Amino acid sequence: MAKFDIFKASEKLMAMSDAAWAKHANPWSVYSRVIGGSLVFVALWSPFWIGYWGVLAILAAVLWVRINPRMFAAPKHTDTWATQGVLGERAFMNRAAVPIPMHHRFAASVTSGLAGFFMLIVVAAFLMHDFWLAFTAWHAATLAKLWFCDRMVWLWADMKAATDQYRAWDAADW
Repeated sequence: MAKFDIFKASEKLMAMSDAAWAKHANPWSVYSRVIGGSLVFVALWSPFWIGYWGVLAILAAVLWVRINPRMFAAPKHTDTWATQGVLGERAFMNRAAVPIPMHHRFAASVTSGLAGFFMLIVVAAFLMHDFWLAFTAWHAATLAKLWFCDRMVWLWADMKAATDQYRAWDAADW
């Protein structure tokens, strides 16, 4: 029986081409997604405030999540924390082809597990209509995701010379 991999499922859901990944490595994409996360939360909560009109806010949030990684130009250099985090995430997603050190796998599992735990609290808070619990858990999940991104920067530092393709990405040769 095949083992379910949440990371691979997430990658499939994102449906990112090489060009989309390069654009997503732009720091504007990364930081606008972090800030936009709060707006996504507000959109998801909006039906409690404005009823069915909140569906429009949710559709706008879904559109934002879909187009954001694709709307910025690929960065011209890779010396920013955000860009290195995205490149580390790509290397992590490619770990079946290019193995990564075990401590990076462990860190990714811990930080993603924390984010998932907080998202379960978000779901429970939504079901209870508890705004402040949902708000707090949502932002705790965001912090866990940022911790994941930070660990991906460390992974990238360890992996950027591992293959010709990684060296090209590190040189911003998309």
